[in-house]
Amino acid sequence: MSRAGLTPERLVRAGAELADEVGFDQVTVSALARQFQVKVPSLYSHVASSRDLKTRIALLALDELADLSAAALAGRSGRAALAALGDVYRDYARTHPGRYAATRMRLGPATAAASAGPRHAQLLRAVLRGYELGGADQTHAVRLIGSTFHGYISLELAGGFDHSSPDSQQSWTRIMDALDALLRNWPAE
Repeated sequence: MSRAGLTPERLVRAGAELADEVGFDQVTVSALARQFQVKVPSLYSHVASSRDLKTRIALLALDELADLSAAALAGRSGRAALAALGDVYRDYARTHPGRYAATRMRLGPATAAASAGPRHAQLLRAVLRGYELGGADQTHAVRLIGSTFHGYISLELAGGFDHSSPDSQQSWTRIMDALDALLRNWPAE
């Protein structure tokens, strides 16, 4: 442990908090060193680079989001499960915008495989079991839901719905209704 009490875990947590404050793109080893009032080289015994720090923040955020999603899905199916999952993603993005951005980071294949990313896919596929979709249709539905959730959340975080009516919560509810209806009536190939 260094003289400032730094550990990799403490740096990653501080980096995640910094990401929520200033944006994930602004997180660097230099910014973290300034926050801890230490010289940049003293952090390199804990993280290899800014890319390594960001990867670790992404892994933390993916874990947090998977845990929240699993808890929200417990005992739910169909539309209730779909809406619960969407609400978890949306709430997490609002509460932790930098961490949410980190979940969108492209990870290397080995890192992605060892991350909570596969758990997110399993949770989404669990939601889809209530809709009796299989094979390629399930994959298409996963992509549709992911695109809808992330697209809407990105637009909302950027202020895209701030000055329009009806409010974004009403639209979100209608989108969940529409996704549910589509998934229950999935078109045959």
